[in-house]
Amino acid sequence: MAGTEPSFFVRHEFLIRRLHSLTGIIFGGYVCVHLFVNASIVGGAQAFQKNVLAIHSLGGILPLVEWVFIFIPILFHMFVGIGITVGMIPNNNNYAYEANWRYTMQRVTGIYLFLFILWHVFQTHGWFHFDWWLSVAERWGGAQFSPYNAASSIGLIMQNLLVSLLYALGVLAAAFHLFNGIWTAGITWGIWTRPHAQANALKVCLAASVLLGVVGLGAIWGARKVGSSQESIEQAQAIEDEMYTVQVEAGLIPPDEHKRSHHADSKEPAAMSAKTVSNEDTTNQTDEDESGE
Repeated sequence: MAGTEPSFFVRHEFLIRRLHSLTGIIFGGYVCVHLFVNASIVGGAQAFQKNVLAIHSLGGILPLVEWVFIFIPILFHMFVGIGITVGMIPNNNNYAYEANWRYTMQRVTGIYLFLFILWHVFQTHGWFHFDWWLSVAERWGGAQFSPYNAASSIGLIMQNLLVSLLYALGVLAAAFHLFNGIWTAGITWGIWTRPHAQANALKVCLAASVLLGVVGLGAIWGARKVGSSQESIEQAQAIEDEMYTVQVEAGLIPPDEHKRSHHADSKEPAAMSAKTVSNEDTTNQTDEDESGE
């Protein structure tokens, strides 16, 4: 009787597993940058908005960067990870070793991150940027983050305690999953093969995961602080609106009302309003002079 032909995954397991670890590291690099940028909110709305505007100053290149370093790596990594997880049978009860627990936690955090990232991207960006879809997403609690009003919008999101707790779990899961995955990738790629080298690499990776977790939790704390009162939110919005006006006038970022909070739809930015008042004063003075001639 002829044997069953191996599946595609089995036939290409060597390549797929290495691409899986590589895409995880690429996306992990983005996660580190993302969390450190978010943690700048601890320094106030201006510091955070400056970093967000620097990212969006890429303009038309930004979607390419997002697809190459974010979407393609994480989609590949997630779907391959799901395939690996489906074939995983935890054996902690029989072999309760530390490495076995980390193996299981890698899969558990992977499942949580899969669900968390889907929800996080929907809540902040709404998945897609079509106008008709965004109106639907907003009604379901999505597309709440406004890049040109970054601190105030994320501050409002984090005022929900349950949301903050889910984000905290997401941050800690990402920190562990990334650096435990890097340690495993080092073995897969033959970077550290001897037990002593693996033990030292594990210590470094665990320390790095703790550091990244602290940075991520700091970002959540900073966001909650910005959104803690109406006064602090309005102060952040005033700073963001002024920075938006200055950056647009300098040609550093393209004007885009879709990237601003809804509060900005009903009023001009602070800097623009001041300019308008100044122009009106000049016009009134000119009219008075003409009427006096």
